Amino acid sequence: MSASPYEVLGVAASVSESELRKAFRKALRDTHPDTGGDPRRFTAVQLAWERIGTPEKRMAFDAGRGARQEHETFTAQAARPRPDSRPRARSFGHPGGWRRERYLAQIREWAGRGVQLDDPYDPALVRSAPREIRHTLADALAEESTARTLSALGIGYTVWHDVATGDPEHKLDHIVLGPTGLFALLSEDFGGPVRTRKGELIGEAVAGERPMHELAARAKALSRQLRVRFTCLAIVLPDDAIEEPLAQLGSLRGAAAVAVRQSYLPALLRGGVEGSNPIGGNELFDVRTRLQDGVRFV
Repeated sequence: MSASPYEVLGVAASVSESELRKAFRKALRDTHPDTGGDPRRFTAVQLAWERIGTPEKRMAFDAGRGARQEHETFTAQAARPRPDSRPRARSFGHPGGWRRERYLAQIREWAGRGVQLDDPYDPALVRSAPREIRHTLADALAEESTARTLSALGIGYTVWHDVATGDPEHKLDHIVLGPTGLFALLSEDFGGPVRTRKGELIGEAVAGERPMHELAARAKALSRQLRVRFTCLAIVLPDDAIEEPLAQLGSLRGAAAVAVRQSYLPALLRGGVEGSNPIGGNELFDVRTRLQDGVRFV
C-alpha cells in the first residue's frame, strides 16, 4: 500500500499545525543523505510537505484523501520527482561549503587525534558532539536549504553564497539582488524556538548570541567595501523556530531588519519590504555589476 503524506511524516492526520511542522523538520533531518539518511525517503518527505505543508494544501488533501488515484500514485511520485523546467535564479558561490569544512575540522578535533571517523555525519556521533559542533552542521544544512529556496526565485534574481567580509567567521551566508531590492541573509538553526526583543533574537536556544547584531556588522562592512546599500537584513529560520512568518526587528542603518521563516522567504523577496522602493533598469544593472566585480567568497 502506498504511504500517505501523514504516514511518511510519521504523524496522525489529526495533529496540529505546529506538531506537523515539528514532524516534518525531524523527518527531514533523519532522512538527509548528508547525515546518513535514505535519499528516496528524503525526497518522499519533501513531497509530503508539498502536499500538506500549508493549511490550504492540507485542507485540499484531506478533502480528497480517499481518492484512489491519490493513494496509488503518491509513493511513485515521491521516488521520481517531477523535473522543474522553470528558469532558475543566477547563483554564485558554494552555499554551506565553509560551514561543512569547519564542521569536519571540529568533529575530528573533538574525536581526538588518531581516531578514525568512518562517517563524520553519523547521527549518533552528531548527537553526542558539543553544541558548538552540532550548531555548525545545523547552520550548514540551513544554508543549503535556503539556497534551494533561493534558486527557485527565477531569472530576475541573482544570488551570491558564502560571501567574504574580511574574516571567514563573519561571512554573509547569502546576498540576493532582485527587483525588490538588495537583501543580506543569514541562515540560522539554533535547534529550538526563538523570540524577538528590542531588535534581536533571544531564547534559550540562542545561548547569548546576537545574530542580528552580527548580520548588521557584516552587511555594513560589505556595504562600505562595494559601495552598495542593503534594502533588508534578514535572518532565515526553520519554520518551527519562530511563531510568526515574518517578525519585524526595526531598522539598522536604513535597512529593514527582519526574522523570517524559510517557507515565507520567497514571499518576502518577491513582495519586498513595506516602504522600500523597487529597483530596476540602470540601477539594478549597476548594483549587480558592483557585486559581480567585488564579491569574494570564503
